[in-house]
Amino acid sequence: MHALFCPFSHLASFCRPALHRIFWAAVVLCLMAGCAQLPTAPGGTLAQRSHWSGRLALAMDNQPSQSFAAAFELEGDATRGALTLLSPLGSVLAQLEWTPGHARLQSNGPPRESASLDELLLQATGTVIPVRALFSWLGGMQATAPGWQADLSTIEQGRLLAVRHEPPPRATLRVTFER
Repeated sequence: MHALFCPFSHLASFCRPALHRIFWAAVVLCLMAGCAQLPTAPGGTLAQRSHWSGRLALAMDNQPSQSFAAAFELEGDATRGALTLLSPLGSVLAQLEWTPGHARLQSNGPPRESASLDELLLQATGTVIPVRALFSWLGGMQATAPGWQADLSTIEQGRLLAVRHEPPPRATLRVTFER
């Protein structure tokens, strides 16, 4: 297994190929879930932000259950942006950048590129991640995403919960971000 998926050599025996998909799913969810945004201007609302930072956790209910957690920095919007995932010690695990017609993922190995963010996310995670909906959710607005349901009841406290029921396996995304 590559160092990207087992950043701590003493944990390498616990890494499995299935964790590869979980890691990339977390990367995608970070992009869509957004990290805590700071207001673009004093008194800015969630919907006006272009930068988010915080922590996210993704759990997949497959057999065996898999999960991933990381700190993140998210900038931009669903059309143009960048997502950086950080280890608990602050080292960069992965960086994802996207513009219309191009997406690039950089990690320990060679960069991965695609014509679209959705395509790169699908390749990386094996599932569709609702990026456009994620940015809406972080902005405090409900958005439709096939198979996903977001609970925005605690968004003003800097917390987002989104659950994917379809297609299996069920996935739970929890995002905590700075207000």
